Amino acid sequence: MNIRSLTRGDGVVIGAAVVLFIASFLDLAGYDCPSGVDCSRFSSPNAWDSLGLLMSVFLAGIIGAALVIVGRLAPRKVVGLDLGQFGTAFTVFALWTAFWTIIDVSDAGAGLILGLLGTLVLAAATVAGPLVPALKAPLVGAPKPAQAVQPPYGGQPGQGYGYPGAQQQQPYGGQPSQGYGYPGAQSGGQPGQHGQTDPAQAQASQAQQSAPQGGAAPAGDFTPFWFAVPVARPLYGEDGAPNPIAELAPGTWYLAVEQRGQGLIAQTQDGRRGVLQDTTGIQRG
Repeated sequence: MNIRSLTRGDGVVIGAAVVLFIASFLDLAGYDCPSGVDCSRFSSPNAWDSLGLLMSVFLAGIIGAALVIVGRLAPRKVVGLDLGQFGTAFTVFALWTAFWTIIDVSDAGAGLILGLLGTLVLAAATVAGPLVPALKAPLVGAPKPAQAVQPPYGGQPGQGYGYPGAQQQQPYGGQPSQGYGYPGAQSGGQPGQHGQTDPAQAQASQAQQSAPQGGAAPAGDFTPFWFAVPVARPLYGEDGAPNPIAELAPGTWYLAVEQRGQGLIAQTQDGRRGVLQDTTGIQRG
């Protein structure tokens, strides 16, 4: 589960579910106390006193919200449908029941009024969340890169083990950017003082190394790189199936291992591979 895959719409869903839970303890109907009568011991029933209303409005909305959030954190399918689709159906059913219940009650209490408002916001957020750009924005921003962190042994500053740009530690006796026994290395106090290489010769040797050799790979070959997506995007199977196999979340680095047309073959942390069809706005590592 990745909490960074939650959107602002999911935050509204969570808030509306909390409102529904609170409303279930409030009075369902109001009453007027006649003059001269002690009404201090009179209490109006709440949703927990009516099992049918509790299940069809309050618990149905809360269960729908839970299915939407779980479906976002860990995408799962039941009989070919996403958990989020089941959750949306629950929230719409809760709103429908709350609407007709409050119409049938002559004097609705705070529990019914707040329940209707909660189910209205809940259903609207689950339906409009994937469609409205403001609700599709990430709920939790991407983490800022760490600064002044001690690199691991053999790693370069700002890079971890296996990062594409990491350089390996030079062997004992070798010089930077040169292999062991590199012809440009000087010994025995020859040109250069105290066995040091002349700067001009060092730059020339680096230029020779950076120049493409006869057996080097063509420039057009694909080089794997790390990337991050700006918003949550689906990852489809390499077999071309229409249903996504995973969802790439913003704030997480993924490895692009191959390019296929306009898309990328990406690999997730658990080893799954798939096609990222929408590569607009990705951040390369």
